[in-house]
Amino acid sequence: MTQVLIPAAINQYAESFTSDELKALAALNRETHLKVEMPQMLSGKLQGQLLQMISHMIRPRRILEIGTYTGYSAICLATGLAEDGLLHTIDINEELQEMCFRYFCEAGLEKKIIQHIGKAADVISGLDEEFDLVFIDADKQNYSLYYDMVFDKVKVGGFILADNVLFDGEVVLPESQQGKNAKAMHSYNEKIKKDSRIEHVLLPVRDGIMIASKKSK
Repeated sequence: MTQVLIPAAINQYAESFTSDELKALAALNRETHLKVEMPQMLSGKLQGQLLQMISHMIRPRRILEIGTYTGYSAICLATGLAEDGLLHTIDINEELQEMCFRYFCEAGLEKKIIQHIGKAADVISGLDEEFDLVFIDADKQNYSLYYDMVFDKVKVGGFILADNVLFDGEVVLPESQQGKNAKAMHSYNEKIKKDSRIEHVLLPVRDGIMIASKKSK
C-alpha cells in the first residue's frame, strides 16, 4: 500500500500551493476512490502535477508508461507531449481499459494515448520506438527488468522515472524487516546508483520517485 511519507500537514500545505488538477483528473480521482480497488495506487494531485510539469519541461515526442491503473498519470504525462507526440501505456488489467479511455477522451487526449493490455515485458519487446520519457509504475519485482528492457529504447538525454522507490519507507529498515517489494525497490535503487550511464536523483515525493537521465548508451 502506498503511503504519503511526509507529515500530513506538510503534504496538505504543498498541495494547497500546487496548481489545481484538470477537471478530468479531479473526476477520475473521485471515481477511482469510489469504485476501484486500491485507490491509493493513483498518483494524486501533488505527484500528478510533478509528472505533468516534468513532461511540459521535456516536451517529449514519445512517452512509455509501464502501469496504467486508471489512467491518472498517463493524462498528466500526455499533457506535455509535443504536437506530434504519443504516449504508450501498458497494463495487464483489461477491466480498467474502458474507464481509462473514457477519461482520456474527457481530457481530450484519446488520440495521444495508445493503450496496450498484456504483460509489460511482452509489450515492451514489441515496441519499435525511441522514447524521450519512460515512467515505471508496475509490479515492483520487475522494475530492474523493465529498466534493462527500455534503456536502449530511450534516447541519450531522455529520462526514466520510477515510482514507489521508497516503498512505504520500508527500504530504510534492516533487510530482515523488509517485505519482498521493499527489497526489490532497494535493489532497483542500488542498480541505478551503480549505473555510470545515467545521472539520477531520488525525490521523497509521496512514495518516492527516482529520476534517471540517460547520459550515454
